Amino acid sequence: MAEKETLEEIQDAPRRKVKKSVRIAQIKEEARERKEQMAGQRGAVKASVKNVPTSPRKMRLVVDLVRGQRVDRALNVLKFDSKVGSGYIEKLLLSAISNWANENGDRKIEDANLYIKEIFVDGGRMLKRLRPAPQGRGHRIRKRSNHVTIVVDSMNPSESNRENTTSGNDNTENEN
Repeated sequence: MAEKETLEEIQDAPRRKVKKSVRIAQIKEEARERKEQMAGQRGAVKASVKNVPTSPRKMRLVVDLVRGQRVDRALNVLKFDSKVGSGYIEKLLLSAISNWANENGDRKIEDANLYIKEIFVDGGRMLKRLRPAPQGRGHRIRKRSNHVTIVVDSMNPSESNRENTTSGNDNTENEN
């Protein structure tokens, strides 16, 4: 038996049992192909911070200030906001901008016209503590935390996306 088979032979026989190592090779090859296809379609990037020690309700007040804003305006708002959560969101936004710069190395941040596409707050783990109360009782204190996720995207489409969208419209003319 031939132990080394090509991917084409394996894909031709769908019901045949496949070794685990060959299956892993298939998955890696598919991932490489997907990555090559998506290389020209870079866009939104995501950054998140977990277990921020403030309640989700208080953090949502800060998040609502910057949702949908351009990045430079959002940074100014967060820098001068007095709420505790604004410092965490500011660091997260700077991280997202850095992620975008790494993903889109060929484009300048100033020319990209970045904005906050999506930002949301989820509840994190809750630490439960007991506070002494009158008559020997104890009241439960819930110390809440949250997870914040931000998606930053460019308002200007990338060069490759512009070429793809305009090439299909060249042949269309009004025939009225």
